[in-house]
Amino acid sequence: MSTASPAPSPTPTGAVGISLRTSVAAKLADYLELTKPRIAVLVLVSVTVGFVLGSAGNWRVVPLLHALLGIGLVAAGSSALNQLLERRIDARMDRTAHRPLPAGRMLPGEVLLFGLSACVLGSLYLAATVNVVTAVLATLTLLLYVMIYTPLKRVTALCTAVGAIPGAMPPVLGWTAAGGWLEAEAFVLFGILFLWQFPHFLAIAWIYRSEYSRAGLRMLPAYRPSLRMAGFLSVGYVLCLLPVSLLPSRFALAGGSYFLAATVLGIGYLVCAIRFALTESPQTARGLVLSSLLYLPLLLLALTWDHLQLLS
Repeated sequence: MSTASPAPSPTPTGAVGISLRTSVAAKLADYLELTKPRIAVLVLVSVTVGFVLGSAGNWRVVPLLHALLGIGLVAAGSSALNQLLERRIDARMDRTAHRPLPAGRMLPGEVLLFGLSACVLGSLYLAATVNVVTAVLATLTLLLYVMIYTPLKRVTALCTAVGAIPGAMPPVLGWTAAGGWLEAEAFVLFGILFLWQFPHFLAIAWIYRSEYSRAGLRMLPAYRPSLRMAGFLSVGYVLCLLPVSLLPSRFALAGGSYFLAATVLGIGYLVCAIRFALTESPQTARGLVLSSLLYLPLLLLALTWDHLQLLS
């Protein structure tokens, strides 16, 4: 008597589909992480502020969207190329070891392809849909960030000053995207973001100074830890920022409401910097970082709101 062979088990197509979706979602999450999304959001907000201020009350949504897309692509590509160049450094620091490249979830070749493609497409898109000036400035910002600032981090503590230049360019790009030229107002916006960055990054560098030192980065608190300069430099930069932040009222970009808001926010930022200078500790450093993250969006919001009120 023959025994019938058991019927083959059905293929678990549902499980395969779930696994495939999970894999695709993980890969997309890695690509998103390459773009440094939190920084990208701040960049796009700053571009929007510069665009609105540079439009002289005649701003339109479609040109703004073109500018955001093009500049966003360049910013995303820049972040990816930065991570490509720093993948070995990132692997030595706990705060960055989880990134796609040092964690081994992505290969250098695919990150290079993604970064270059985003930068080239973004620059060409800006030239085609916005204007050549913005495309050129965005490309120069990219080159300064990737080709100069990134390698300088292993050479000199002055890298922070160099890196603050591309970091201050987003509102200028928004200004030129709206049709403005490099007038004094654009340099005022540049100056605000340029000076704002120093206390922010000095406090972060102080918090992670041991990791930076282990990774070979010559950031100031890690490079000269005995000088206790991070806090006092932060105070100096906020003192410089205070009068510069009031200049939009002088150039008729905003009025009295912004002047008052900028003064109050600047004093708050200064108090946190002084606390950090007097007692350099994880608590005061984190307090300074938090105050910087509150200061800039609130200042830009007050500036944009008061500008629109003046035009209405």
